[in-house]
Amino acid sequence: MSSPIASTRFSVLDRSRTREGHDGPQALRDTVTLARTAEALGYHRFWVSEHHSVPGVAGSAPTVLAAAVAAATSVIRVGTGGVMLPNHQPLVVAEQFGVLASLFPGRIDMGLGRSVGFTDGIRKALGRGKEDAAAFAGQLTELLGWLDGTQRAHPEVHAHPAEGLRVPPYVLATGEGAAVAAAMGLPLVVGDLRGREKLIRAVEEYRGAFRPSAWAAEPHVIVAGTVAVAETDEEARRLLVPEAWSMACARTRGSFPPLAPTERIEAMTMTRKERDLFEGGLRGHLAGTEATVTAGLEQVLEQTGADEVLVTTSTYDREALVDSLGRLARIAGLG
Repeated sequence: MSSPIASTRFSVLDRSRTREGHDGPQALRDTVTLARTAEALGYHRFWVSEHHSVPGVAGSAPTVLAAAVAAATSVIRVGTGGVMLPNHQPLVVAEQFGVLASLFPGRIDMGLGRSVGFTDGIRKALGRGKEDAAAFAGQLTELLGWLDGTQRAHPEVHAHPAEGLRVPPYVLATGEGAAVAAAMGLPLVVGDLRGREKLIRAVEEYRGAFRPSAWAAEPHVIVAGTVAVAETDEEARRLLVPEAWSMACARTRGSFPPLAPTERIEAMTMTRKERDLFEGGLRGHLAGTEATVTAGLEQVLEQTGADEVLVTTSTYDREALVDSLGRLARIAGLG
């Protein structure tokens, strides 16, 4: 019996995480460099994300960064994971992706989420509120209408150069995102791998409620999560340390700091709450040797029937990250 890995696509999402000793501009340049590496290794897509006013993340303008990534690569698909639609006017988003798809035909993906800013201050600066997330389905309908020319709210307005272009949409399953994707017949991106039962349930509900559309004739599932591969299980675990510490800081100190070196974090004296959150952040990911990760991936794919895996790993050591992606590419038979 063949492994499900052989028929699965593998892609990369990079959040442009900042690192101690390096500024935001360097993080963005590192993202572009990583995209070239992912393309050389044979990954299917390279996506970038949207975060506002987060000290540890430089990726605040995903369509702008996607343009830089697409210009620096040649064949890999490029997109967003995702543009947070409640933060934007659908017409403007359609126009931005229309420009991208015009400049890089056949390579652009439109990943869309329903999250709004994390704090009251960010939401106020964006001119949005928590309630705007509830309008996601209507915003998505309008956005797709601008692309296919069917929107009727403003019949005298057209989204140039987007109208008539085929820009594949993907819905990120935050909150009710999976239900929206199923009802509108759109591909689904769902994570993370640590909440396995919740993930499986979301995928099953999506497939059960899916209604074919002009955008997708059948359900399409991308599972997203952290995957770290190294020569030993311990080395792979150490790749997870910087992100786990950042998340622990965010939960205990109210700030999401740049990634710190693993050695310095392991030498820290943490409070009991910090230690509990930190250790929790290390658990549940697909991390280990090639044999360990292969077994874990096969289990995830058998449980979810996913069509694709979107890897979102962040760590301080960029050389180790590239090595991990190379080992995963070997597992997946890419190249």
